[in-house]
Amino acid sequence: MDVRDRDGLTEREFLERYSAGDYERPSVAADMVIFTVTDEEEDNYRKLPEKELRVLLIQRGGHPYLGRWALPGGFVRPDETTEQAAQRELREETGVDNVYLEQLYTFSDIGRDPRTWVMSCSYMALIDAGKVRIRAGDDAANAAWFKATYRLLEEGKEPLEDGGYVRTQRHELGLVSEHGELTAVVERAQTVTETASKTVYTVVSNDGLAFDHAQIIAYAIERLRGKVNYTDIALHLMPKLFTLTELQQVYEVILDKELLKPAFRRKVADLVAETDYYTENAGHRPSRLYRRNLGGYE
Repeated sequence: MDVRDRDGLTEREFLERYSAGDYERPSVAADMVIFTVTDEEEDNYRKLPEKELRVLLIQRGGHPYLGRWALPGGFVRPDETTEQAAQRELREETGVDNVYLEQLYTFSDIGRDPRTWVMSCSYMALIDAGKVRIRAGDDAANAAWFKATYRLLEEGKEPLEDGGYVRTQRHELGLVSEHGELTAVVERAQTVTETASKTVYTVVSNDGLAFDHAQIIAYAIERLRGKVNYTDIALHLMPKLFTLTELQQVYEVILDKELLKPAFRRKVADLVAETDYYTENAGHRPSRLYRRNLGGYE
């Protein structure tokens, strides 16, 4: 027996009469925060090069925000999921596939895109810089890696009348490349009560970034920093073989702080496996090379 609704319609009859145009629908974009770690140029060949965390940006070749820098991304097509759209954008911009990819958040603030109602389903990708060939898409004027820094400017905590509190932090996001310097200040306000907790990000100031992409990048850096402490996520930024010193440098550049060598090596002991290979760089004492231990985290 067919089940009928309050209007006496079966599901088939309801669907035949249903008009999607009765409701305004948003456009959906997939925006990519693509991180890599590269070596900073070092004049002294005897000194190990420092690491830099970099994010890929594209320079917009059309309105809106003509000439400004933005995250790689595009609208989701009718025949693909948001993740498939993100994977497509990743291939088109970097030429790589089958890398670490995770969904960050859906950004849906009113007015975030001046063209129309656009929601962004954002993703974070981590890739080995040695495998990348960046190229600008059809709607971009340029594409480049920007060194990324994210540093605390100030923080405060205010009590609420019901016993909860609001913790506010302001960070400065810095993005630097041969194309110039972009800066933004992003505020993170966390409201905690006995029954609920919510976090709101606000772009306080912005110089050079399009849309709300400063907010998305800040969210991605905080996600990356958080997961470094309890997962093997940093290993996805490494080449197949690496030294423990190189791995520690990657952790330090992500967390923006120095780590004690003995404590760090205990922390990653289960995440890496020794190999029989050693570095052969002139000017350096040979160091054992390691690889990722795929069974490090169960």
